Parts: sequence; structure tokens; C-alpha cells
Amino acid sequence: MNLCFDYGHGGTDGGAVYKGRKESNDVLSLGKAVAVEMRRHNVTVDEIRTNDATVSLNARSGYENRKAYNYFISFHRNASEPEKAKGIETFTYLNANAKAKSLANKVQANLITLGFVNRGVKEANFHVLRETKAPSILVELGFIDNTDDNNRFDSKRNEIVKAISKAILSQCGVTYKNITSKPTISSTKVITPTTGTVTATTLNVRADAGTGFKVIGQLKKGDTVKIAKVIGPNWYSIYFGEHGGYVSSDFIKLK
Repeated sequence: MNLCFDYGHGGTDGGAVYKGRKESNDVLSLGKAVAVEMRRHNVTVDEIRTNDATVSLNARSGYENRKAYNYFISFHRNASEPEKAKGIETFTYLNANAKAKSLANKVQANLITLGFVNRGVKEANFHVLRETKAPSILVELGFIDNTDDNNRFDSKRNEIVKAISKAILSQCGVTYKNITSKPTISSTKVITPTTGTVTATTLNVRADAGTGFKVIGQLKKGDTVKIAKVIGPNWYSIYFGEHGGYVSSDFIKLK
């Protein structure tokens, strides 16, 4: 089973932005976590971007067109007038085939169980749906300009990853396997302190490794950080203030 993941926007195109929060960062971090879950179940995933890079629409569809994929999934966040709209919606192309519609319905159904407003499965003439060959969907993961949706996106991040993963795996005929054992010390790698540079416009520093933990500070693009530990596949423990902090490794370029 081969999947193509597209994390919307990136680089010079931050997508929707609200109070310093960028769509491109949110979908990159969450989408990569879903990709990890896919690979844990022996499903192959190709990612169109894996960092804060600028990728044109033509380059995205061209990347997908180069191989035969079973499904193409594009991750986005929505925007409207600040605080006026909320909820999840999932798109297919106009008159999409049965496989695309089935996947869209499964993703939508799983996500609304987490308390998001159900805006439904819809059709749209989006480039990445029209110009890709595989059955394709685009999921809008709540409104970035709605505080309730952002709070839910952050506090239920792991559940969102699991909900999307279970939907995709179900569509692929693969049974989701829960992780039964707790993470061990092997998931934390102590390294000789090294430095890195922040690549995101704004990077939250959190009290622990995960987007559900409290934000204790922020770094800006170009800031240098000193890294103490590698935490799992996506986080660094850094020297920050009196007690240290944690940042997503997706937005740190090692020196």
C-alpha cells in the first residue's frame, strides 16, 4: 500500500495565519505524525515536503503523478472571519470515485467524534484534487482563526492523529494496532549538546514533548538553540530559561 501525503503551504506561503499561528506549521507537524503511524503499520508514505519548504501547486501534483499511489491525502486548516466559523470538513474532487468518497467519509466521521463541528464531506475543484491521479482527499483540520478549534487541535492532537490514521488504515484494509507498552528510556537519546537554528517564523517552547503541553515561551526564526536530548522522532529537549523546554524538531536545522 502506497500513500502520498501533502502538507499544505510552507516556506514563503504560510497559509492561513492567526495571532502568529501558521497553517503550514500545524499541518506539517500533525501530518508527519500520521505518516509515522502509517509506517508503524507497514504502509509506505511519501511526503511532498518534510520541512518548512515552499512547494508550488504544480510541483505537488507533479510529485504525485510520478508514481502510482493508492491514495493522496492533503492536510490543511481552514480560515474565515476571526472567531466566526469552526469545525472539520473533508473534500473530494467533483464527482470523485467511490474510493475517494469512502476515505473522505471515514476521515470525517472519525474526526467529529473528538468534538469538532461537523461541516460535512464536500466536493471542490482544488488543484491537488483535480490534478492528482490517485483517489484524493483534502481535509481541513478546524479553523485556525477560531480559538475553540485551536484549543481542540492542541489538546487532542494525539487523538486527531489516531482518528485520521484509523480511517486511512481502515480504507486500506489494515487493522489499527494500539501501542500497548509505555515508551521506554530508549525513546530518549541523550546527545553531546549541539546547536540548531529555528526555521519557523515562530516556534513554541513547551513544558514537555507534545503539542498538548503548556507553552512556556517562544523562539523566532533564526534563533540559535542548544539541544540536550532527542525525544522520540519529533522533539528536542533544549536549554531554555531556568528549567529547559521542548520544541518540535521539524522546525530546527542542526548546525
